[in-house]
Amino acid sequence: MNYEQAIDFIHSTYKFGSKLGLENIKRLTELLGNPQNNFKIIHIAGTNGKGSTSNMIHDVIMSSGYKAGLFISPYLEEFTERIQINKVHIDEDSLARITSIVKEKIDIMLAEGYNHPTEFEVVTAIGFKYFEEQKIDFLVLEVGLGGRFDATNVVTNTLVSVVTSISFDHMQYLGNTLEEIAFEKAGIIKENSSVIIYPQSDNIKNVIKKQAKLKNATVYEVDLKDVEKLNGDLTGQEFKYLKMDTFNLPNLKINLLGEHQLYNAITALRALEIIKEKGYNITEESIKEGFKSCRFAGRFEVINKDPIIILDGGHNINGIEYFSKAIKEYFNDKKIILFYGMLEDKNPNDVVDYLISLSKEIYTLTPNNPRAMSADDMASLIQKHSNIKVTPVPNTKDIIKILKTINKDEIIAFVGSLYMIGDVRTILRNSEYFN
Repeated sequence: MNYEQAIDFIHSTYKFGSKLGLENIKRLTELLGNPQNNFKIIHIAGTNGKGSTSNMIHDVIMSSGYKAGLFISPYLEEFTERIQINKVHIDEDSLARITSIVKEKIDIMLAEGYNHPTEFEVVTAIGFKYFEEQKIDFLVLEVGLGGRFDATNVVTNTLVSVVTSISFDHMQYLGNTLEEIAFEKAGIIKENSSVIIYPQSDNIKNVIKKQAKLKNATVYEVDLKDVEKLNGDLTGQEFKYLKMDTFNLPNLKINLLGEHQLYNAITALRALEIIKEKGYNITEESIKEGFKSCRFAGRFEVINKDPIIILDGGHNINGIEYFSKAIKEYFNDKKIILFYGMLEDKNPNDVVDYLISLSKEIYTLTPNNPRAMSADDMASLIQKHSNIKVTPVPNTKDIIKILKTINKDEIIAFVGSLYMIGDVRTILRNSEYFN
């Protein structure tokens, strides 16, 4: 099996859908020798902020001298982004070879009467096997969907669990209230473990704390009072960490933009405190270095400065709220030219009012996903809410021609589905027109 064949096989399993439950992944990892039991795991669940928090923790652990794995989803531009060690993506030969091994184990499962694993289960198994082969020290493991029945929850060797911001998303799987969703996310908490909770409303925190108590797990709540923003612009933010019983960090720099990224940063710091308290070598210098070097593409990313072009994968109501706040923070309520595309099952009707209030003109795009809302349908939806000028763009590749017609003093933002943001990022980076 070569790389292209491996990718084709992985994507062919999309037809098996999203089935929440651990029976399949448990059998698949058993057949692989339970590779997930061979490294310490920082397990991260939540609706928003998982990726940013995961990347910050990973980069600090790497800066501390450890061999750190990172498992994230979805990818933005290249499939290999999903499986990384010390910022290096899995190589194509390893992906092909391990996919072949996993496929052999799947054939055994099917002969035993198991259902075919889903795409996410297959990718999770590939990641675990690769990390085992590479003898990593830590794995920063991002949940795919929910937590309790997510394929990543087959792990047992959890050093610390982190629950980031929770809001409405994937309700068909996780429940129709924030409390029901929080219960599913809290399913990653293990017996006698440690759990970090991002600062959020008491009704959400109480659900998580109840589940932690049932598991005899120690809860560490992140406090908004522990962060003081010092300054910030489009190059990054500087802040002071006011909780000084473990680390003395009067000045930290992160490249990630928006107030919510400060909260993700102190959530990551709380997890790093627990890791240090458990005897691992996390230093103030490694935190400074890891935070300063951490970048996360497609999350309020300024990809071009003349004109200013922002890419943001705000793909649910909470993400759009964060995007809206950041636009107001950095541009003083100046109206933007918006390019927007979303998946139909992400309730786009709930977020268009936020985006209309920010925009002077909107172009709609169709994300490259079977669940996408078409550019035409999105344009019609927006026009029902406003008289703002809306233009559907039939082909994402046409954005370069459109951007060349826009004055360079405008603020341009691409917002919505990460599938769309990934395609746009590739197009922009390959265009000689942009700096």
